[in-house]
Amino acid sequence: MQQLWIEKYRPKTIDGYVFNDGTQKEQILSWIKHGSIPHLLLSGSAGVGKTTIAKILINQLGVLDTDVMFANGSKEARKIEWVDKLIMFCQTMPFGDFKIVLIDEADYMNINSVQPALRNLMEDYSQSVRFILTCNYPNKIMPAIHSRCQHLRFEKIDINEYTARLAEILFEEQVEFDLDVLDTYVTAFYPDLRKCIGEIQLNSHTGTLNSKETEINSSDYRLAMVDLFKEGKINEARKLICSQALPDEMEELYRWLYNNVDLFGNEEQQESAILIIKQGLVDHSLVIDPEINLAATLIRLGRLTKNNN
Repeated sequence: MQQLWIEKYRPKTIDGYVFNDGTQKEQILSWIKHGSIPHLLLSGSAGVGKTTIAKILINQLGVLDTDVMFANGSKEARKIEWVDKLIMFCQTMPFGDFKIVLIDEADYMNINSVQPALRNLMEDYSQSVRFILTCNYPNKIMPAIHSRCQHLRFEKIDINEYTARLAEILFEEQVEFDLDVLDTYVTAFYPDLRKCIGEIQLNSHTGTLNSKETEINSSDYRLAMVDLFKEGKINEARKLICSQALPDEMEELYRWLYNNVDLFGNEEQQESAILIIKQGLVDHSLVIDPEINLAATLIRLGRLTKNNN
């Protein structure tokens, strides 16, 4: 079975990781040098490397596999029943200097049950267990957990470095590609590098990176969506998005619209588009049907573009 590129090209040491913040790099190098870390809260957009840096820390600190517990806050760690398993892990002595509990998507943990229990465990077992939490939305983590962690926020990678990294992988895998086609993938998935690497692997099995005009083995609608936006066909893009987007993707789509606000015209139009996107995101948290709200936002954006042409 072909190796997943996201794992094949995931940095294994601190030297292979690209930092946007030199201070963060110095702090992490200091922890590695001294052989210990505090409880950590790592936040930032999906795919920017939060879990990668957590795994690098575990690897370079020499923590044994038997002393590491992985969990996902949107799955098993969302339920209070999981806490019993966590308590058992914390109660046993580590084989090495300390244990590590790595919880991805910690912002999905139940704030009324799991998070309060986690807060107490972080304090009770601080001598032998370190917690590393990753999240997209740190505001969804209760203040008592924030106060027990050192918070590192990871900014999205520069878009030119992002594109260069994808091109480097394609060259390494001897996959032919057109720069315009690669740009479509970048526009569709930036800043989520993990997602984009997965998509280019999925769509390059013939030895050439496929565009939406060719028959591709991908159910992801975003590539076609990008081309429709670029062509100014916002109503068609709206129909495609609303028919394909899953409910848990819709909040992310508002961020995508904001990141690509230049698709909506000149500077004045872009300012109006930002206000429309902002209102759509505010309403998203209030409405019963997120799909209708997203459709309404896209209709407003379509009318904005049409009225200014």
